[in-house]
Amino acid sequence: MNAAAADTRSTLAWLPGLIAAAAAAAAAWGIHWLVPAIPLLTAAVALGIIVGQLPFARPAITGSLAPGLAVASRRLMRIGIVLLGLKLSLVDIAKLGWLTILTTVVIVVLTFVGTIGLGRLFRLPGQQPLLVATGFSICGASAIGAMSGVVRAKDEETATPVALVTLCGTLAIFVLPVFWHPLGLTSVQFGHWAGAGVHDVGQVVATAQIAGSAALAVALVVKLTRVLMLAPMVALTSVVERRRHVDPDPAAKRPPIVPLFVAGFIAAMLVRSFLPVPPAVLNGADTLQTLLLAMALFGLGSAVRLRTLLGTGWRALAVGLLSWVLIAALALGAVELSS
Repeated sequence: MNAAAADTRSTLAWLPGLIAAAAAAAAAWGIHWLVPAIPLLTAAVALGIIVGQLPFARPAITGSLAPGLAVASRRLMRIGIVLLGLKLSLVDIAKLGWLTILTTVVIVVLTFVGTIGLGRLFRLPGQQPLLVATGFSICGASAIGAMSGVVRAKDEETATPVALVTLCGTLAIFVLPVFWHPLGLTSVQFGHWAGAGVHDVGQVVATAQIAGSAALAVALVVKLTRVLMLAPMVALTSVVERRRHVDPDPAAKRPPIVPLFVAGFIAAMLVRSFLPVPPAVLNGADTLQTLLLAMALFGLGSAVRLRTLLGTGWRALAVGLLSWVLIAALALGAVELSS
């Protein structure tokens, strides 16, 4: 009875934060519905950042809402990433051709390594170089959430990369179209550039749709090829962390070789690729995945403290902007090479 009562209390402690995250996800959906150019997940992160700065809201965020927001930003994030695998079809990716696939993988690796180098050059603390590199090279804030769980990053370490990737990804929605015609790109080439160089899936959609449906289709497949890199990158980092983990207690828990949610992501991708999944199931999974990630990203955004970021985060801002320029330049080069 005592154990059951404790479990009930634990569940009840989660509820306020989960309800707040769900309400924020609904608000983000409303913003996206009113202004389609604003991706839903970007709106969710932005709402979290805004709420996190309100003096009257901070006591609740760090108090009664904290357990539920922690569950949202960690557990719901991982479930959402598993469902993200259902968006990936290896058949669709194979249709891009080996050169496009190869250049996309190279862009991810070079941006990842280059951003880590920039983070160390600018002396970012803790796991921030790794998290910024993950977000900018793979798939935005959701990738940061996945990687932070593997390296056991602190909330403060995660918050700054999430804010940076949201800022730069939002800027890309407005900046890349300005260069579309001056660079002499066709609509399909512009879609390729957006898919290879913009961070979050929603931001890619908002950027590429301006060039039409053909550009959007190419952008999504290229982007999902980058998302495919999430599993090996996270798994490799987990192996490295496992080897680096030194603890005098042999019974101490070590990071798993392949995190469970990464295995789930791969399994979902294989199901999508080789089994006939009904469209209704795919649509339902897509809606649920968007809801879970929106709740998770609101939780991550609420941990951002702009005063701290503005006071000490100029180095992080410089790394973010340089990484954004790096991936945009590499992506443009890949478009020219693949043409």
